[in-house]
Amino acid sequence: MKQDNVMTTPFVSQYDNLKQALPGYSQPWMTTLRDRAMESFTQAGLPTQRRESWKYTNLRGLQQLELTERALEPQPISIDRAPSLLPEGTAHRVVFVNGGFRPDLSDLAGLPEGVIVGSVADLAEREPQRVEALLAAHSDVEDQPLVALNTAFMRDGLLLELEAGRKLDRVLEVIHVNSAENGVFAHNARNLISLGAGSEATILEHHTGLNGTAYYINAANDMTLAEDATLRHYRIQAEGTNAVHTSTMNGHLSGNSFYDGYTLSIGAALSRNETNMKLTAAGARCHLNGGYLMRDKQHCDTTTVVDHLSPQTSCREVFKGVLDDRSRGVFQGRIVVHPEAQQTDGHQLNKVLLLTDTAEINAKPELEIYADDVKCSHGCSAGEVDHDALFYLRSRGLSETSAKALLIQAFLAESVSEIGKEELQDLFLEKISDWLAI
Repeated sequence: MKQDNVMTTPFVSQYDNLKQALPGYSQPWMTTLRDRAMESFTQAGLPTQRRESWKYTNLRGLQQLELTERALEPQPISIDRAPSLLPEGTAHRVVFVNGGFRPDLSDLAGLPEGVIVGSVADLAEREPQRVEALLAAHSDVEDQPLVALNTAFMRDGLLLELEAGRKLDRVLEVIHVNSAENGVFAHNARNLISLGAGSEATILEHHTGLNGTAYYINAANDMTLAEDATLRHYRIQAEGTNAVHTSTMNGHLSGNSFYDGYTLSIGAALSRNETNMKLTAAGARCHLNGGYLMRDKQHCDTTTVVDHLSPQTSCREVFKGVLDDRSRGVFQGRIVVHPEAQQTDGHQLNKVLLLTDTAEINAKPELEIYADDVKCSHGCSAGEVDHDALFYLRSRGLSETSAKALLIQAFLAESVSEIGKEELQDLFLEKISDWLAI
């Protein structure tokens, strides 16, 4: 049953016009995969507020955006417009411009043996069977219409594969630069991450927009961690002020594996970061943490679902937000403890500072527990800047603006401290300071 034909029809017609220009058209399995995904999307439609998980976020504005052929053309972006967040020589670097891999801006020299980093589109041309296997591991898109839309239109994205026991020696910096200089566009990045048993990697992902033109980014991330693997994954979403950014992470964690994630959202007119984690074997752990700073009429949605499917698994979530002007935040966190998942340890916390009377937060923490030997907790709170602390700082000679900025930074520092790779914490604090200085 279609959910909203008015919002779905433009994407369907765009698919019919563009599918022959998308990568893998010559591969029958890819064409079949795309067609099935588009059929699923056509039946479901774009998520509307009639869906419980979308009741606070409205995507109706997307009907104003169009996926055009221009989005498939190379964009004239130079290295100075895709700046690194890390000192030269300290990280491996992958750059995507409007969703397309740019080897001329990337630096992948000296990768360790057993580590593959590159472009999904390139691998689809050279070794299509490997891409087919990676996509098959996360093929269920029945209840994820945005992932179905991504599957139909996906063009490129990050490929990261580590063989068993391998370690990526440097941080992998992944930069997504979006420039709407040739008009409104949309693109669907598909990132495939697979870590073998006992392997380890750190990703620093940065999304940035170069101007204020409207565009739509719909990212999908497939992530699989084998036994004893560790992935540290830290993201900064700083899209253009009129952009729409949606990202869906689907992760499978095996025994004793560990996913450490942190997302800082400071950009886009509307953003939604959705994370779905399945902890499938004993000892699997995930940390889903983040911060968000919104002003004007920005809207930021953070939605997480953690499925504990096996005994002795754990998750920890700490999110902190700051909302100014008429901005709006959404936090939906659901921890599901299945009957066989005894001795689960789950913790969830969301705290928000409302800087004006017109800012708004919608919070819906959930614990869904079907086992009896568990330790789970959740909490949400929203409030103003501490007036006593503000008065104290002002009495020490700080202006009201400086005093408030200092208190906000201290408030967010608690979530930043959750980043497991401590040497990257200062980078996130600098981004927060930059936002406060505007």
